[in-house]
Amino acid sequence: MGSSGNIYKRSIAELINENQGFAAVLHYFGISFFTCEQQSLEEVCLTFKVNPEQVVAELEQWAKSKDPSTEELYLHSIEVLVGYLKKKHRFFIRQELPFLSSMVDGIRHVKPYEPLLSDLRLMFPLFVDDFIHHIHEEEDTLFSRIFQLQEIEKGTIPFEKAIQIFENAPIYALAEEHEAHDDEMVGIRRLTGDYQLPADAPIAIRVLYQELQKLEQELIVHAKIENDLLFPKAVELEKDVKRKLLLKIKSN
Repeated sequence: MGSSGNIYKRSIAELINENQGFAAVLHYFGISFFTCEQQSLEEVCLTFKVNPEQVVAELEQWAKSKDPSTEELYLHSIEVLVGYLKKKHRFFIRQELPFLSSMVDGIRHVKPYEPLLSDLRLMFPLFVDDFIHHIHEEEDTLFSRIFQLQEIEKGTIPFEKAIQIFENAPIYALAEEHEAHDDEMVGIRRLTGDYQLPADAPIAIRVLYQELQKLEQELIVHAKIENDLLFPKAVELEKDVKRKLLLKIKSN
């Protein structure tokens, strides 16, 4: 990015046209790109009292970051999988959803997209509420259940309590319920026409659509990791712990 002239003198619009990820980096520093598209990075940083070198360094760090592939995650233990998924949950809640919400709420008077933005301002908060509820429910049920099974395996949970835990719905039932919630962004995808835009669409709308599509792709990968990796490992763990408990019951 810095090779095309002095990066600090270039406009926000120009920088985002070159790398749309710059919009998310600016949001990280409390700067809404759509309010200052024609200003230079230097001017914007001066207004918001941010060190421009820090902004560029954060962008470079962002460009280097990469999630592990499903193949890499497959080789890890269930503890690593749960840790990775929890980290992604925090990322969704603390970074991606606030960034998208700021655009949905803040982008205004962009013809001819105002009716669509008005609909998004109604629909997106409902999606966010439902998605955050889904995250908390998953952590309070599935992740908690996995932790309990590991504690039973270690022998840190009393035998009577361990038996009670197995009176709850089995993990395969949670897996079936989870798959029913996989396509969470179908309404937004339909509203935006599968995120299709003409080449001359305003930059703010292009970034909004790209970030919505990016979130949907991340959720698809996230669900695949849960369905194809976490749930099978959790089911096997549950079977193994249950078998050991039954053997213990028979030996008493």
